Amino acid sequence: MSVENPFENSRKQLAKCAAILELDDNVHEMLRHPMREMRVSIPVRMDDGTTRVFEGFRIQYNDARGPTKGGIRFHPEEDVDTVRALAAWMTWKCAVVDIPLGGGKGGVVCNPKELSETELERLSRQYIASISHIVGPRMDIPAPDVYTNPKMMGWMMDEYSKIKGMNQPGVVTGKPLTVGGSLGRGDATARGGIYTIREAAQKLGIDMGEAKIAIQGYGNAGYYAASLAKETFGSKIVAISDSKGGVMNLEDGIDPDLARQHKLETGSVANLPNTVPVSNEELLELDVEILIPAALENVITDKNAYNIKANIVAELANGPTTPSADDILYERGVHIIPDFLCNAGGVTVSYFEMVQNFYMYYWSEVRVHTRLDRKMTEAYNSVYEAADKYNTDMRTAAYVVAIERVVLAMKDRGWI
Repeated sequence: MSVENPFENSRKQLAKCAAILELDDNVHEMLRHPMREMRVSIPVRMDDGTTRVFEGFRIQYNDARGPTKGGIRFHPEEDVDTVRALAAWMTWKCAVVDIPLGGGKGGVVCNPKELSETELERLSRQYIASISHIVGPRMDIPAPDVYTNPKMMGWMMDEYSKIKGMNQPGVVTGKPLTVGGSLGRGDATARGGIYTIREAAQKLGIDMGEAKIAIQGYGNAGYYAASLAKETFGSKIVAISDSKGGVMNLEDGIDPDLARQHKLETGSVANLPNTVPVSNEELLELDVEILIPAALENVITDKNAYNIKANIVAELANGPTTPSADDILYERGVHIIPDFLCNAGGVTVSYFEMVQNFYMYYWSEVRVHTRLDRKMTEAYNSVYEAADKYNTDMRTAAYVVAIERVVLAMKDRGWI
């Protein structure tokens, strides 16, 4: 079975929006290509004294709206087309929430699970050193992504600071609080998603206090989404799942904190007391007001889209809905909050971290939450209005809003 090329998929999405916006062919062609790409070979001395050479990438897709921003992935199956696609999507994500940044992405082909902590540190430092001349607080700002974390960002920030001969906390975001990280970053992705769900519920006349919610994926984003929905609105979490199984309690609901503790102790939410089992596939088709895919890509397809009963599908995961399923859900009146809007809370608080680094004054958590709420609310409403204006689905509307903003910046710079 052939695997779809993610970069070609991103170009198809761009083409659809270019047609709606009636973009000039030359402008469309410019947007189809990353502005800069860098490949690096990274020699790392291993614990046994041998040297391994790892392949790394950094791609800066478009910086018309500001310095490029995007995570770094350490993954054994990383490839340049995936990084290109992710850099393009970061461009649109930053634009849709209207923060003054472009999109970038980086990656290293490696399996972090096979590396010791000292090997990971040497690889992290060597990677940032290899790309140090094209990144910086006003150029390109990496962040954690798949299999990278705040500790690794701290190593990268330290190495970059040594190279530049001065402290440069703003070169990366997602850092530990002790070296310039921001309060409110831990739950930012889920919190931003919850703000958009609140706005969607208001538009659709759904009472969040009476809403039943099912969540596929109970990692960081899934747990915080459950906890915030219950704590803030009194919503009932009726089903949750992870890669090893799922559970539901349709009558009394599930306590998010008890479920998290159970997962920490056993490795899964499966067999949580006072629940019954539910498969990942069954969870998606439960009769709930809100469905939150927060784990894998391509879980809602043309095979099960007709069985989705939720009024709102809030995509905290990246790419959980296939294009064919999108069309079916739109025809059926299911309201999708697309991934690069729904999960943009993370990059928004990363931007807040950059701002705090620049003037070396750090905000309270309440201030972070307030400003995140404002950004996500404005972004959701902009997309909702575009969907109404162009009589299209929310995903296409989000692309239209984002691409229109990038093109306007390119025009104002005199590029086109």
